[in-house]
Amino acid sequence: LYHIITYFYSSLLDSYGQSLTSSASVVKRPGESVTLSCTVSGFSMSSHWMHWIRKKPGRGVEWIGGIDGGTGTAFAQSLQGQFSITKYTNKNMLYLEVKSLKAEDTAVYYCAR
Repeated sequence: LYHIITYFYSSLLDSYGQSLTSSASVVKRPGESVTLSCTVSGFSMSSHWMHWIRKKPGRGVEWIGGIDGGTGTAFAQSLQGQFSITKYTNKNMLYLEVKSLKAEDTAVYYCAR
């Protein structure tokens, strides 16, 4: 069986003590769904847009979508419908759900502010 390997970056840090820490890497089969998580510390998501991007092997960085300080979301037009972004500000958690995985979804996924 062919497996999709979704790697996820472990941590992004800056000099102000702000960090974005990821969930572990996962392996999924085509057609399955996966939810990736990102833990935020050092700032409030309620006052910032939060984004998800990905880097496919041998390709440039691709913006998937983002969520505003509330619950409004925006997605790359070509990716609408396959992805959903949610957050729990009080728990400092950001999530990306990828539905109906395809081989071309194999990538390193990042959360970003």
